[in-house]
Amino acid sequence: MFIALVLGAALISPVLAAAAEQSRPRVGLVLSGGGARGAAHVGVLKVIDEMRIPIDAIAGTSMGAVVGGLYASGMPVADIEKLLRSVNWEDAFKDRPPREELGFRRKQDDREFLVRYALGVTDKGFVLPRGLVQGQKLEQVLRGASLPVAAIQSFDRLPIPFRAVATDLETGEPVILDSGDLVTAMRASMSAPGVFAPVERDGKLLVDGGLTENLPVEIARAMKVDVLIVVDVSFPLYAAEDLTSPIEITNQAFAILIRGRTREQRALLGPNDIVIEPPLGRFPSADFSRVTQALGAGETGARDQTASLQKLALSPDEYLSYLATRNPRDASLPTVEFVRADPRSMEYDPLVKATMSNLVGKAIDADRVRGQLSSLYALDRFESIDYNLIEENGRAGLEFDLKRKSWGPNYMRFGLNLEDNFEGTSRYNAAVRFIATELNPLGAEWLTDIQIGDNPKLFTELYQPLSLASRYFIAPSIDFEERSVFQLGGDRQDLLAEYRVRTLQGGLDVGREISNWGEVRFGMRRGTGRARVLIGDPTLPVDEFDRGGYFARFSYDRLDSIFFPRHGQQFEFQWRGERESIGSEENLNAFETSWLVARSFDRHTLIFWLEGGTTADAELARPENFYSLGGFLNLSGLPPGYLAGPHYGIGRLIYQRRVGRGGAGVLDFPAYAGLSFEMGNTWLDSSDASFGDLRKNFSVFFGIDSPLGPVYLATGYDAEESEKAFYLFLGRTF
Repeated sequence: MFIALVLGAALISPVLAAAAEQSRPRVGLVLSGGGARGAAHVGVLKVIDEMRIPIDAIAGTSMGAVVGGLYASGMPVADIEKLLRSVNWEDAFKDRPPREELGFRRKQDDREFLVRYALGVTDKGFVLPRGLVQGQKLEQVLRGASLPVAAIQSFDRLPIPFRAVATDLETGEPVILDSGDLVTAMRASMSAPGVFAPVERDGKLLVDGGLTENLPVEIARAMKVDVLIVVDVSFPLYAAEDLTSPIEITNQAFAILIRGRTREQRALLGPNDIVIEPPLGRFPSADFSRVTQALGAGETGARDQTASLQKLALSPDEYLSYLATRNPRDASLPTVEFVRADPRSMEYDPLVKATMSNLVGKAIDADRVRGQLSSLYALDRFESIDYNLIEENGRAGLEFDLKRKSWGPNYMRFGLNLEDNFEGTSRYNAAVRFIATELNPLGAEWLTDIQIGDNPKLFTELYQPLSLASRYFIAPSIDFEERSVFQLGGDRQDLLAEYRVRTLQGGLDVGREISNWGEVRFGMRRGTGRARVLIGDPTLPVDEFDRGGYFARFSYDRLDSIFFPRHGQQFEFQWRGERESIGSEENLNAFETSWLVARSFDRHTLIFWLEGGTTADAELARPENFYSLGGFLNLSGLPPGYLAGPHYGIGRLIYQRRVGRGGAGVLDFPAYAGLSFEMGNTWLDSSDASFGDLRKNFSVFFGIDSPLGPVYLATGYDAEESEKAFYLFLGRTF
């Protein structure tokens, strides 16, 4: 009898649960767009879960689609809140990986005074990216969070049925996303035009759904629900006295357009529907640094509607029955049995297999995959790199979508270097770099630098990797340069002459990159040069010379910034051996080294920087073998290039304090105030080098990390001659 009762209860329980489900109203949740204000949706969900209110369908737009999509995937509210709090939003909206994570070759791009942003070059002229942000980092955050439902294609099969809204950029019509890849749907719905690049899907370019349906009431109603909970975080309109800038007026115009359609949607609400408007006030839509405040506002707004929400609440047992009827979120992840490029990216299939094969045989781990993608993305060749979990013939695998930059594969970067000492002397250099990438299946690239001004240069190099999997390469190059070298009299006080040294040489390098932090190069050089007197005794002879020899260089670079470093190290050691057997006029060996260490605490940074070089084994009164010192952070109290000789050494201790947060507005860039202490000199003979002969210099500076590069206003002081120098400086110093 007991067994019969148990079996009867087991059979009737699902029937009773289904009956209970039918007896209550089906509840739909509508989550509006609103940028950073959309974090308030999580506070609302927190209250909904606490009150045991069942949600049977969700429709969301923009940030509402992101929060709604994660909740629909079965992700607990506590985990969504943790995710929003833990994400570095300022970094998430930057595509370029932190400098420490870039490939070593891309780090070297920063060593010239080039603008950070590259223009695409095609037969139609210059091409710009479709958005300031391609969304790579944010997309991977969403991918990791929704991985347990990655194989689900119909959004009706998610734990909670879901709809996202995007806008067709070509027709201006709303697009309802109810199937496909969940992450792509969330990403498309929040692609603010001009900020995020559009998402390509089914032949359409999709952008932010807020343009056409910021509050998708009608879409949620069509999901067969009886009552709606509508959360509206739309930005309020400014009062007339607050419209004081073009940016505010433009934002107001967009808000008016969006709110017009929102009013139409709110007019469709019935008497039983519940509207929640979190008290966000003037909370900026773009300020993701205040996510915690938005979460609290959402919770407050929901609790203000407790009486209305209570009518939809279930008892503990009823709520457990409701949860049991939802499609489960499968937390188990299969083992990866294969990796490949998706059909749209088959040209990169060899690259995928060469770089991702170590994922095979392991359980899918979102963090591990994201790390692998970051290394590949750091090559700086792709607009985005994404992946999907697929199943084929009973085997689980990862399919990668590598989208080449729409403005590539050829790029151009510009640079400008200006220096003025406020005493009638100014110097400038203007540069352009052209990079042609993907020249062959192994990823060869051709780099050409052209520079005009005080220091003319022409450099071209073909960089050819030897395979996709290894880091070995060969690199033939041609290098032309012209520079000034000063020669002082015997007492090192009077300027004897200014030489103009011109060199032209070709070379062939072989080397290997070491992870993303270093490189070893060996090579051979052959060339000619000429040194002539520009200022000084015109009877001094013109020095024409031949060069030929070998060189070796080891480079290490883990600085977070080449302009205003806050942490990390950079080290380089180079040997150059001129040999008569290869065409040089004499045998000599030259050594150079540089070591920089940066350490920070809060806004304060200390930088320790050493440099030195020596030329040995030759008669060395030749300008082409001279090193020079002078200029900002290079013995700041002396004119640029004032000291020259075949041996040099300099040490610097630099303190800088960040005085501007940067990133809060279009014209708000990181700013620094600092000072430096420098000791160094050059010598004609290595036996003259001593600590007692080091010149002591100081500087005080203010710098801004602008999109055009670092800008400094500085003053330098030379203790030996009580000389002062003033600088307005644009360009790289480290």
